[in-house]
Amino acid sequence: MLIGIPIALSSCGVAPPPSRDQRNEQSRPIVLTTFTVLADMARRVAGSRLSVRSITKTGAEIHGYEPTPSDVEGAVGASLILKNGLGLELWADRFVRAAGNVPTVTLSDGIQPVLITEDAYAGRPNPHAWMSPKRAQLYVDRMVEAFSELDPAGQAVYRANGARYKEQLTTLDQQLRSAISQVPKRRRVLVTCEGAFSYLAQDYGLEEAYLWPVNAESQITPRRLARLIDRVRSSRVPAVFCESTVSDKAQQEVARATGARFGGTFFVDSLSGPTGPASSLIDLQRHNVGLIVKGLGGEVAER
Repeated sequence: MLIGIPIALSSCGVAPPPSRDQRNEQSRPIVLTTFTVLADMARRVAGSRLSVRSITKTGAEIHGYEPTPSDVEGAVGASLILKNGLGLELWADRFVRAAGNVPTVTLSDGIQPVLITEDAYAGRPNPHAWMSPKRAQLYVDRMVEAFSELDPAGQAVYRANGARYKEQLTTLDQQLRSAISQVPKRRRVLVTCEGAFSYLAQDYGLEEAYLWPVNAESQITPRRLARLIDRVRSSRVPAVFCESTVSDKAQQEVARATGARFGGTFFVDSLSGPTGPASSLIDLQRHNVGLIVKGLGGEVAER
């Protein structure tokens, strides 16, 4: 009988009064981010002064995302949208227009991009700059600036939160550098589905090989597959990886064809759920680098 009570009340239009936390939430300016990683970062800077939400949900493939009417409806009343830029969110400008031209900040502005060197995307910027803890600190600076302009009374809070978060990212950088130093240089070839690790690879002395440059160009062609198989064989790569937002079927084929292990699933464009291994950007980086060290650090079996 008790189970049916809330349903009966709801059907009559009766709802419990909002809690104090709900009232506080409703009174805060709303900041939308284009994906969950940016939402995590923004919450670290915003603290309790802003209500931060991600437009895309956990596990979404963000490059070619198609916003739904409910996504657009959810943007009504938002004070600010944060996007990555560098060609990542192909849908973002259309979404902003549909939402009524909400003020938008591009977090990668001012970052020197790593350029893609292969296929049709050659010469374009790799959009995954947040995957470098050093460059992620520039995202934090942009957030502090944007939030302070939106809510001048909270400027001291945003500055303090941003400084604290940047210290954590600096510590993370040192931890990742130390971890990857355990991998012998001859084995530092990172093989992924998407070329999403260019910034991290540049920071920590890894070579990068992948099936496609960005997920928006994720068609598996025989040429791409054969090229990666040849690279894994010639470099005697012990493990290959894929990302959580795409199918790992082709990468599993690379592993079977070369004798490499499938080393696990990375998180890049999306966090995991709250109980998963990548519930924050910092946890995401630690999870990914842990897989890299485990996959590449062991002795390479004879083939």
